[in-house]
Amino acid sequence: MDALYGPALEVLAEAKAILVFTGAGISTGSGIPDFRGPDGLWKRIDPDDFVLDRHLTDPAFRRSTWRRHLRSPFLDAAPNPGHHAVTRLVTSGRALGVVTQNVDGLHERAGLDPEVLVEIHGNASRVACVACGAREPVAGVAARWEAGAEDPACLRCGGIMKPDVVFFGEELPRTAILRAWEMADRADAVLVVGSSLSVYPAATIPLEIAGRGEPMVIVNRGPTDHDPLATVRLDADATEVLPLLVDALVTAGS
Repeated sequence: MDALYGPALEVLAEAKAILVFTGAGISTGSGIPDFRGPDGLWKRIDPDDFVLDRHLTDPAFRRSTWRRHLRSPFLDAAPNPGHHAVTRLVTSGRALGVVTQNVDGLHERAGLDPEVLVEIHGNASRVACVACGAREPVAGVAARWEAGAEDPACLRCGGIMKPDVVFFGEELPRTAILRAWEMADRADAVLVVGSSLSVYPAATIPLEIAGRGEPMVIVNRGPTDHDPLATVRLDADATEVLPLLVDALVTAGS
């Protein structure tokens, strides 16, 4: 048994309904920086750039938001072996689904069925109208922006549009929360990948599973806020270790 992932395999070997909970660390292998690392996004971008009230009340700021968002290289990022490993774990039947804090859309691009995916903070590859709730792929807004619409309005009602991600000052989408908790209620283990477990209320989902005595395996570079609650913790790159762990789990369950 591989010493790197062996302890995690032992803990998860009997689990039949693993919930996978992912954070920014699973996507760093796709060229997307995390938020709080040495070269994280919060060291490059002012968090105030993601305040909802500012987006709603300041047209000049909205124009800068669209310029930054539509030129972002992560809109074209590709899933890495970690994302593909998560997809394999779910399609094998060993995991019941994925709750992700990420807005990069890479789990779906890796072939994960949206029916078993909860993007609790939204998806940057879509845009939404704050007035009527209409949603559309970002490509349509990007085309209008390239044609000169610096602050694209909703095609349905003329309302203010925003990237379909949760801004500061905005509540998490109710439907996503309910789906995430429904998965958590059915889970008999939780696999945390690339999350520091420091963002709430999202972090309460894996912590609730661990709190009722189910095993929690953490795969993350560096410490998390709740390492003492982990049954097993792997300080490892998810891109490297997750395919090995999933291969072993799927093989053990076949």
